Amino acid sequence: MAHHDDEEFAEYFAAKRDSVRRTAYLLCGDWHRADDLAQTAFVSLHRKWRKIRDRRAVDAYLRKTLARAAIDESRRPWRREEHTGEVPQPRVADGGDALADRVSARADLLAGLARVPSKQRAVLVLRYFEGLDVASVARALGCSEGNVKSQTARGLAKLRTALGEEVGTHG
Repeated sequence: MAHHDDEEFAEYFAAKRDSVRRTAYLLCGDWHRADDLAQTAFVSLHRKWRKIRDRRAVDAYLRKTLARAAIDESRRPWRREEHTGEVPQPRVADGGDALADRVSARADLLAGLARVPSKQRAVLVLRYFEGLDVASVARALGCSEGNVKSQTARGLAKLRTALGEEVGTHG
């Protein structure tokens, strides 16, 4: 890799690493696995860096690699987790503290996302966190737009159910 390419990749990496890591966390729900997924995506991007002619396509390539890595990782047998009947709830301060409420809502959302199957979770994260349209998500995941729409509907239903259960336990 030429020196200029190395510098260009290093600048891109520095600019994107935090947002890619956050997206990876939303995809898998674990910071250590998120680091692994982000690393996998950046290594893959680094291998292809010199061949990418349209630098505007880099974000899409990275997003696609990240989402696919998260889905593939969730299918590995050693990653299958046993779910318990109860999810530990964060302590909410008395008096309706706004920060505590936000933390609680975020914890509920993350716990709910963890209960959504990996492909549906990837669709939800790409659509609603990354702000991609249906066509872009379909390209990122290598599936049809109809599949994205059905996975979105199923994922939202699963998330609503999970959030209803999560929120219902606070009362």
